[in-house]
Amino acid sequence: MTDVQAIANKIVENVERVIIGKRQPVQLTVLGLLCQGHILIEDVPGVGKTVLAKSLSKSVGCRFQRIQFTPDMLPSDVTGVSVFNQKTFEFQFRPGPIHAQIVLVDEINRATPKTQSALLEAMEERQVTVDGQTFPLGPPFMVLATQNPIEYEGTFPLPEAQLDRFMLRIRLGYPSKEEEMEVLNRQRHVHPIDGILQVVSVEELLEAQEAIKDIYVDELVQSYMVELVRETRLHPDVYLGSSSRGALALYRLGQARAAMFGRDYVLPDDIKVLAGAALGHRIIVGPAARIKDIEPEVIVEDILAKVPVPGAQVAFK
Repeated sequence: MTDVQAIANKIVENVERVIIGKRQPVQLTVLGLLCQGHILIEDVPGVGKTVLAKSLSKSVGCRFQRIQFTPDMLPSDVTGVSVFNQKTFEFQFRPGPIHAQIVLVDEINRATPKTQSALLEAMEERQVTVDGQTFPLGPPFMVLATQNPIEYEGTFPLPEAQLDRFMLRIRLGYPSKEEEMEVLNRQRHVHPIDGILQVVSVEELLEAQEAIKDIYVDELVQSYMVELVRETRLHPDVYLGSSSRGALALYRLGQARAAMFGRDYVLPDDIKVLAGAALGHRIIVGPAARIKDIEPEVIVEDILAKVPVPGAQVAFK
């Protein structure tokens, strides 16, 4: 898995030229890219959500599109529209911004549920259907969506079906004082993103995405993943727990993380590191726990502390 490790490290180091002091969120973003998953970036304005998406697309040389969601946006503004050509007397399809490789959906919760639902088919099936005609979205395809968790006026909360299609939910957070000073110094003359160059080809990325599927996942580790997901459904503070997509996300992310660190097998520690980002947004907190301001990530931490970590198997002759 040296090749996958080298590819992942190249992308991480390149993005970190722009996103300072946020190694774990950057690594999670790269893991999502390797797993062909989608990522929800939930944080306050001005912490680098848009810049992270642009830096990622530049690093791998993918076609990039940005969609600014607003309440008056229509589904056809996302997927595309068929326009009548008066010269040929035929309808011609004009693709929307979703027909790219890395798509940034800015402020996804600003659009109406009807427009939000235009992303469902694209995210799950890698295709869009317009006027009865289906258009495939070629690999690699990744949706990076952002939303502001503080401002709720004029927003439409994402439905559970939409949230469940995101492999990860990450938060960047504010930088430390030293990191913020470094941001000021780096942007003294030009923005660092202007100097970002492609470090990995699309072909190399596609090969890495296929290579991680061969990473070994022991049956005990698989059982550990499933047990974590099942506990989200049984926890007393949870109204609705994770679906099976949560276990699938942990499985694939565990493989990618093992490859990123140069291993050809998944450890329980990989799953513990990934559980909060992979399961937190799939949990609906119960009313009593919501009153106490209990966050889903706290529930995941409680489950991790309760579920026993599997040990090594001993082969007896």
